[in-house]
Amino acid sequence: PIGERCVKTDCAEYTKANLKVWIIHHYARGAVFGIIITIKIPAAQDNGGHTNMASLSLRHIYKKYPGGVIAVSDFNLEIKDKEFLIFVGPSGCGKSTTLRMIAGLEEISKGELYIGDRLVNDVAPKDRDIAMVFQNYALYPHMTVYDNMAFSLKLKKTPKAEIDRKVREAAEILDITQYLNRKPKALSGGQRQRVAIGRAIVRNPKVFLMDEPLSNLDAKLRNQMRAEIIKLREKIDTTFIYVTHDQVEAMTLGDRIVIMRDGFIQQIGTPQEVFNHPANLFVAGFIGTPQMNFFDATLSKKGDKYVATVQGKDFELPADKQEALKKMDRVPTDIIAGVRPVHIHLSQDGIDAMVDVSELMGSELHLHVNSNGKDVVIVVPTTDIDLDAVHGSHKPVKYSFKPELMHFFDKETEKNIF
Repeated sequence: PIGERCVKTDCAEYTKANLKVWIIHHYARGAVFGIIITIKIPAAQDNGGHTNMASLSLRHIYKKYPGGVIAVSDFNLEIKDKEFLIFVGPSGCGKSTTLRMIAGLEEISKGELYIGDRLVNDVAPKDRDIAMVFQNYALYPHMTVYDNMAFSLKLKKTPKAEIDRKVREAAEILDITQYLNRKPKALSGGQRQRVAIGRAIVRNPKVFLMDEPLSNLDAKLRNQMRAEIIKLREKIDTTFIYVTHDQVEAMTLGDRIVIMRDGFIQQIGTPQEVFNHPANLFVAGFIGTPQMNFFDATLSKKGDKYVATVQGKDFELPADKQEALKKMDRVPTDIIAGVRPVHIHLSQDGIDAMVDVSELMGSELHLHVNSNGKDVVIVVPTTDIDLDAVHGSHKPVKYSFKPELMHFFDKETEKNIF
């Protein structure tokens, strides 16, 4: 009875498969008074192979702030198990806000978020089985590296032996075993970032979230850490969602890239897809270094062939684009032609231009030229040119490009025509 002091309890445990039964015997009354049955759901394996994985589904996600500010609009995305997905875009595009909604640090204004088959809109961050690596490391300065990495496991009341095993395994993966007894102030920026990643690894989460983890590092260290993350991904085969504004990180790290602008998804695709087939002007200008050159152009039919007129010169479109245009109900006349700097070559019978600035980059020469009042960037290998003839300011050059390497956008909608 409630309120009656229990003289003595005895607990017998019977285990069969994943069913556990506890029988509690009340000796004072000489009878069994309670049977508790719990079904244990098999946990994801923690065998060093990190097979704890999850897919994610974001369905019509919105984020609205007081005052009518909409940070994310109608965000729809399916993320596969073990996928390395990149959110990329300029500052203020909503990429970090979306990541924080996945983590549970921001409330979802509208829409549904699933991790696996579980709706997690109202699930607390600690119960979502995710780990997040922040831009500013967020390490405890008074704790050693070991204690920083072990902290979340201690809060879960994990056995000490298991904590020690997980921390040392993660430290070995990240090559920071020799720093386990140091405090964060005695570490370099790259080492601190490894500790922050290690703190996430020990939790063996379903999903890793990384919010611009390399932006605080210098260029050399950033390149090094980018390589480290690629190696890490091979060792820990789980789902990664990575936020960055650096397109080099996006192109080298991700299986797929989500390009965002003003809270809207602009394009989703593999790095090569978004580079070769940008969906619109924004994506074309954002992906690729140096940025794509854009020219006002016209599209017309001469005879039975379509030609693009750029800077007063006609370029006959390749066969696949000819066929595509013939099938279109409406063929735009005023268009924007895009050409990447690396796809422009110097040519004796090309378009006239004058060099404003030339930058010798070792194996490449970057030429900033003025062509009929328009700034154009050209990247040419130094092995293919006479450096003395073109390197330096106020030197005349002629350039051209191959039609199959050109991109064509509707001037009105800014969408890729093909």
